[in-house]
Amino acid sequence: MRTLGIIGGLGPESTIDYYQRIIALYRERTGDGSYPEFIINSVNLKKGLDFMAAGDLAGMAEYLLEGIGKLADAGAGFGLISANTPHIVFDDVAPKSPIPLISIVEATCAAAKARKLKRLALFGTRYTMQATFYPKVFSHEGIELLVPNANDQDYIHDKYMNELVPGKFLPETRASLLAIVDRMKAKSDIGGVILAGTELPLILRDPEHNGIPFLDTTKIHVEAAVAEMLL
Repeated sequence: MRTLGIIGGLGPESTIDYYQRIIALYRERTGDGSYPEFIINSVNLKKGLDFMAAGDLAGMAEYLLEGIGKLADAGAGFGLISANTPHIVFDDVAPKSPIPLISIVEATCAAAKARKLKRLALFGTRYTMQATFYPKVFSHEGIELLVPNANDQDYIHDKYMNELVPGKFLPETRASLLAIVDRMKAKSDIGGVILAGTELPLILRDPEHNGIPFLDTTKIHVEAAVAEMLL
């Protein structure tokens, strides 16, 4: 089995979700009662957020590379970053990484292509919704990405940072997020929603809403990681 290394803590709630899902999927795939061995380096979320708030992408990349180096030193043969927003610097980090990395964006694009989805809404932090790292990958497959309007982006970002990351999952926030999905379906006829924030599947737990499928980036990333572990 190849040893997986995870950059975690970005944020803690979704890192726990990754941990539980990897164990469950590994045991399902192997069926022999065994448990996977993997390594988590839980980094300082505040440092990451400070880099993003300051627009210091070089600092963010260097911080991630430092953390990945520790995973490699601990014996990881490949790795992943268990969050979407840090993938804003993935193209800078991956070539310098001491171990191969599985991109959450590439994996999600492959999943969307497999489902023949052509127009998707992109939900995540403001950094993710306003950056180009998702559209750049998806455009290569002819998949159009749309983001919520400015007010809805502000709402999603605020709730993400001030509720979801600290582990608060409120029914009224869930209802408001689903209302944004409905508005985007009515206005733009989206064929699905990318939950491009690994805390979003913790509040939007259903696989779809009113016939609109959700692409759970945590689930997709975990499936790619476990497949690599079992090579």
